[in-house]
Amino acid sequence: MKMHSLCSSPMDVESTQTSKQPVIEMPLGLKIGYKEVLAEVDKGITLRAGTHYLLARNGRGKTTLLRTLAKVLRPLGGKFSCDGRCQLLGEDLVFDRELPPKLVLRSLLPKASYQEALDLADRLELDVKKPYGKLSTGNKRKVALLVAEFSVVPGQAEILLLDEPFTGLDAFAREIFQELWADRRDGVLRLVSAHPDFDSMVMKSSVLITEGRIVHLMGDEAPKQWGELKKQLS
Repeated sequence: MKMHSLCSSPMDVESTQTSKQPVIEMPLGLKIGYKEVLAEVDKGITLRAGTHYLLARNGRGKTTLLRTLAKVLRPLGGKFSCDGRCQLLGEDLVFDRELPPKLVLRSLLPKASYQEALDLADRLELDVKKPYGKLSTGNKRKVALLVAEFSVVPGQAEILLLDEPFTGLDAFAREIFQELWADRRDGVLRLVSAHPDFDSMVMKSSVLITEGRIVHLMGDEAPKQWGELKKQLS
């Protein structure tokens, strides 16, 4: 199992060197899709450390954008750059059915992060001794999120591309992760695709894919709650 990819090596991508601050640059003209263009950037977008939510209706290109930024897919036009080490956490990430989460975490995480991950697993009510194959969908997702969150390297530019990380999670677990992201000052850039299920969910920075365009909303003039943001999607 391998989640890491370095976003900043060349393809149709501008080459950059890893620095202490992660940055994603999506200039005007970046086009994403498979055989046909799903969406394109019509105004340059710069994302820095912090949590940014990626929102769109089904089939509009959320996963395609994340896979493009991780260099799993080529852009259909234009260029982009990611300055930092990327982890793409897809919905299809799984671990060996016989391994308990405790062993998965111990095998994949740095020693310095292992205990902190176990402490968070306890808060999430995740049974770390139960075989992975016997966990519910939501608890399997918790394992993947713990691996992603605690494999970041302090002092290094880190980018987490999280594709529907809340799938199968109850409100209690989802709120724990949101609070964790809000409280952390670890310099990590998180781009999180999501289908929020309550209108009051706060999003200070949002990347929307709507009407074939990729746009970034942030600052005092942008809607911050899902109830307002979803009105802009089509």
